[in-house]
Amino acid sequence: MNQNLYALFAMHFQPAAIAFELEDGTRLSYAELESETARYANLLRALGLAPGERVVAQVEKSLSAVLLYLGCLRTGCVFVPLNTAYQAREISYFIGDAKPRLVVGRTEGAEALGKLALEAGVAHVLELDANGAGSLASAAAAQSTHFATVPSAKDDLAAIVYTSGTTGRSKGAMLSHGNLASNAEVLHAYWAFQPGDVLLHALPIYHVHGLMVALHTALFNASRIVFLRKFDAADVLRRLPDATVFMGVPTMYVRLLGEAGLDRATCAGMRLFVSGSAPLLNETFDSFRERTGHTILERYGMSETNMNSSNPCAGERRGGTVGFPLPGTALRIANDRDEALAAGEIGEIQVRGPNVMSGYWGMPEKNTEAFAADGYFRTGDLGRIDAEGYVSIVGRAKDLVISGGLNVYPKEVELLLDALPGVEESAVFGVPHADFGEAVTAAIVPRPGAQLDEAGVLAQVKGELAAFKLPKRVYIIDELPRNAMGKVQKNLLRERYGKPG
Repeated sequence: MNQNLYALFAMHFQPAAIAFELEDGTRLSYAELESETARYANLLRALGLAPGERVVAQVEKSLSAVLLYLGCLRTGCVFVPLNTAYQAREISYFIGDAKPRLVVGRTEGAEALGKLALEAGVAHVLELDANGAGSLASAAAAQSTHFATVPSAKDDLAAIVYTSGTTGRSKGAMLSHGNLASNAEVLHAYWAFQPGDVLLHALPIYHVHGLMVALHTALFNASRIVFLRKFDAADVLRRLPDATVFMGVPTMYVRLLGEAGLDRATCAGMRLFVSGSAPLLNETFDSFRERTGHTILERYGMSETNMNSSNPCAGERRGGTVGFPLPGTALRIANDRDEALAAGEIGEIQVRGPNVMSGYWGMPEKNTEAFAADGYFRTGDLGRIDAEGYVSIVGRAKDLVISGGLNVYPKEVELLLDALPGVEESAVFGVPHADFGEAVTAAIVPRPGAQLDEAGVLAQVKGELAAFKLPKRVYIIDELPRNAMGKVQKNLLRERYGKPG
């Protein structure tokens, strides 16, 4: 049996059913989805791409971008999505690391991207604009609508998703066809997807949540996907009566609660609201249930593993928890010797299962650090499991900041701040924020005699990092708090500056 992820999706397609519905009312059937993805697959083949070769894409959300992804799956090529907020310095690193044969970028940045690709020896560079038009779409339109999906084994690489590490160097999580298929099948069943379900999709697609969790479960169900280019609370509210499933990050739920029209009548036809990518505040959880009559289902996952645990679809969904380990996924709370701890004890969350990546692209030394001897993946997140089996995340061992559902690793930001003129040292941390979940915050110690201020620091780093990584506040202080071993005590900084925003 062909284990290609697209082939597994296609087994469930209903040719006459609607696959995608765009904001302007344009609809694409599943039969047309098959034809259009064939065009993109044929284009990749015409460009000389072979199975296993990488395609880097930094493009705005569009149907064309989805067709490119699915076309990559069909050819056995490896899709590498990049956040649209990444700047030239970051993109250069990703291209140099992934060594793609094709890079697809946004029309407005085509010249700069082309230069980076040329310097890296990339064979082909194409572009897409915000509407999904451009040289990629034009070239695909000229291709045949017939393509035999390449046979793939479950361990064949399907995607590389970059996630940062505490060293500041981004790591590429290698996700196979089998990793992604297993998660799609499990979530489809665990979240009780059924005929007639309609997914309202307002997430970005450079992220595991929007590209792989939301789209995969919907495609596996042959659902209609109402595909919005971006999240707008008023627009989502207007479209809720035509949907049954919505997946979002906590920020989206906060903004929906800010809409006066959010009530039980508007959500009467909804079956499921899912939240992830960042902790959902209990206040948001409770307020949403009171306003709509729906209890948000919170789950837990990461780029390296896709989804690990989830509150139940049928059963009690507990605020402040991420539910139970998903079927087929083993989850334990471990000490620093990778030994399982008893219920109620706090330790590192470790997982093992068919959803877990094989390792990091080109970094075998990181795999030794990432996996315990018995194969469990060390997530770096701290948690506990209560007596009834509910998993709660209590902190992050690696000081990860999750702002608006996006991962920010302090070391990367600190390296940039420390290189600024007049900066002696810095510490970057997260503080609670009502909208973003956490706000990236920096404390900077100036060198003797240096005159630093918040506005000046922010002006120097703007454009060097994606906007979501930039500190929301910068505090100039005399010294960083340290323990007896000299380690910076970020917990004290969080306490000092952690007033909810």
